[in-house]
Amino acid sequence: MAITGLFLISFLIVHLLGNLQLLDLSVEGQEKFNAYAKFMTSFPLIKIVSYFLYASILFHAVDGIVLVMQNRKARPERYKSWKPNNNSIWASRNMGLLGTIILAFIIMHMGQFWYQMHWGEIGVDAQGNKDLATVVIKTYQDGTSGMIIVALYVISMAAIGFHLWHGFASAFQTFGLNHKRYNPIIEKLGYGISVLIPLAYAFIPVFILMAKN
Repeated sequence: MAITGLFLISFLIVHLLGNLQLLDLSVEGQEKFNAYAKFMTSFPLIKIVSYFLYASILFHAVDGIVLVMQNRKARPERYKSWKPNNNSIWASRNMGLLGTIILAFIIMHMGQFWYQMHWGEIGVDAQGNKDLATVVIKTYQDGTSGMIIVALYVISMAAIGFHLWHGFASAFQTFGLNHKRYNPIIEKLGYGISVLIPLAYAFIPVFILMAKN
């Protein structure tokens, strides 16, 4: 869980850097994004890494479900007196719920864009690249449907934020890298990642939606 979790965090950062190009809605900006999308789906090394990414997502999800089931099996009866806020944060007690929301988002997100990029019937831009930028923009600006999708996106990013808040620090704990001198740094770094990354992701569809108006 720790290894795949940290790998997925690195993917989130790289993917975010590419997606930020969508903030430039000019024709030139959209063509740059389309060129980036083509590179990410055609460059041999990236394609190999992407297969590892898919496997990591699947393993992380399945292993998370198994851990939740094992925890419940280990303690079939609830405590008669339990004050969880004294010993843990809300995110740490609801990683299964957060993970389920994130997995549902990933499935929806890949269906909307990843599938369309690979097998969808979409147009091409002036450079001859598949016009994924137009697909993304239309998805988020498509009236009520677009507003609902943007809302679901923002909610999903909030779930990712809480998931990262606990998961980042837990990964270092799993590796045994606990030290009173370094723990505050790890916690602050984890907090920053859990806030800034989801916030930046959520800003993109909101910006695109608002640009329509």
